[in-house]
Amino acid sequence: MFGFLSTTLLALAGSAAALPALKGRDATELSASALASYAPFTQFARAAYCDSSKIIPWNCGEACAANADFEPSLTGGDGNDVQLYFVGYWPDQNAVVVAHEGTDPTQFLSDLTDVDIPMENLNSDLFPGVSSDVQVHSGFANEHAKTATIILDEVKKQLSSSGASTVIAVGHSLGGALSELDALFFTLNLPSSVHVKAVTYGTPRVGNPAWATLFDSKVSDFVRIDNEKDPVPIVPGRFLGFQHPHGEIHIVSPGEAYSCPGDDDATDSQCTISQVPNIAESNILNHLGPYEGIYIGTLFCT
Repeated sequence: MFGFLSTTLLALAGSAAALPALKGRDATELSASALASYAPFTQFARAAYCDSSKIIPWNCGEACAANADFEPSLTGGDGNDVQLYFVGYWPDQNAVVVAHEGTDPTQFLSDLTDVDIPMENLNSDLFPGVSSDVQVHSGFANEHAKTATIILDEVKKQLSSSGASTVIAVGHSLGGALSELDALFFTLNLPSSVHVKAVTYGTPRVGNPAWATLFDSKVSDFVRIDNEKDPVPIVPGRFLGFQHPHGEIHIVSPGEAYSCPGDDDATDSQCTISQVPNIAESNILNHLGPYEGIYIGTLFCT
């Protein structure tokens, strides 16, 4: 199942010897309660892998039961040419949630999205006012553009009908990259009174340093959670001009996780770049979890 993805990672990662990073504040360990607080978002990311026939009635097993009050309003995608996604209202947080499916290695077209790595400028209609210095992964940008408008229209509808003032984007793997793009997209296209939050898992790098700088300046409430020796967060390589934005939380072992400072922290031993310096020292199974006991992927839509 992971053969194609593993080959892709080898092609994208290259040497981990990378660009130097300036030393800032140290990584800080998360408390057990802080780490546990991400479980509802993890379950939304897990649910995004489930077929739409299970999402509309919100009957996708453990992932749906964990957020039982969620009210889905829109689903789409086919899991191949277009990643599965859903939108809905979450009364518990008085928020609209947007979730994207990640890469299913058995679906060839979604794998091709991952390997389409040349960078391009953002679509100015979708991302108004963004400098041409900002560039992102072509495959991710093209995938995001397929559903951006229909999702934004539904988000606006749900904000209006529910009275919510928060939008939360969640996703794993490729879905995490789409959610990272969503976070800036929503920030630029919704009123400033709407709070935008994003929580992603096992997310590859999305854009260049100018992307990371812009994202950091616009999206303050962002967390990207990496699990143990997962290689996906170290691709595409920094030597190709890619850089993560802020927000890394690295799970080094069950129950132990650290908040890593800055963009692409390469200095703290508890953070991903130090823990996974190259593909040879990674474990692709860690990409699926467990994220504090929760596995994410097509196999875990139960």
